[in-house]
Amino acid sequence: MSNRNQKLGLAFAVACVGIATYSGMDVVMKGLSLQLGAYNAMFWRSIIAVILAGLLFAWERPTWPTTTVLKLHVWRGLVISMMAFLFFWGLKFLPVAEAIGLTFIAPLIALYLAAIILKEQISKQAILASIIGLGGAIVVITGRLGGEYNEDVGRGIAAILTSAMLYAYNLILQRQQAVVAKPIEIGFFQNCTVIILFGALAPFLAVPPSLTFLPNLAGAAVLGLVSLMMMSWAYARAPASTLLPIEYTAFAWAALFGWLVFSESVTITTLIGTAMIVAGCLVAAWQKPEQVEHVETTAV
Repeated sequence: MSNRNQKLGLAFAVACVGIATYSGMDVVMKGLSLQLGAYNAMFWRSIIAVILAGLLFAWERPTWPTTTVLKLHVWRGLVISMMAFLFFWGLKFLPVAEAIGLTFIAPLIALYLAAIILKEQISKQAILASIIGLGGAIVVITGRLGGEYNEDVGRGIAAILTSAMLYAYNLILQRQQAVVAKPIEIGFFQNCTVIILFGALAPFLAVPPSLTFLPNLAGAAVLGLVSLMMMSWAYARAPASTLLPIEYTAFAWAALFGWLVFSESVTITTLIGTAMIVAGCLVAAWQKPEQVEHVETTAV
């Protein structure tokens, strides 16, 4: 196996673990959103996350980012703030696996945004992988949306679909950030932006949680920060079009964690759709070496 193939394989594996970690955070955040509300769950989790990221950032002693890079950090932080709030609010009304399934429009949209914004060449394998993965998501969603839904669930679906549109753009910003900044820097400035934005609403919405919620809030902060840094590392070493189909593996983790934590059922359509999703990821992993552009992350 060539050195370039090995680097691609490592980036692919790190991204897969990053998605699994993020799915675990989603499950923890669902419980917190149900108990504290979406705003307070995000606000207090982000406070812990920015403290952890700040300590890592200071320990690394990096140079301060340029104005251009800082603007990119802040812009992505704003996008993520809106995206995450809508997702966690909608997640209160839907099973975790179903909510994740609805977000699977994002990688397909992001695939073509990568061509438009990042000027990446979209390979036939990447297109095929996304089609297979999206087909698996459709199978899952069709099975999940066959029952009766009340008005709150309808709002939840609308919120998550809107979040998915923002998530598609976020994936492109993630690639742009990854080639100009290190993962720890990205994690620090992203959480700072979230804190500033949500902190402006704190006098009206913030409610200090009891100490019993601290372990879950800390767990969600750690999982989110680790996932962000792993994904940033991977996106610095592989094109977005190569890694986007990995997003579909989130459903498999969401189905598993939702079943273990919230006793959410896993149906036959869930299993069939998940198999298709995994197949799509395997297709993405078989891209030719010359289609991969390796970019090292550099401090700025």
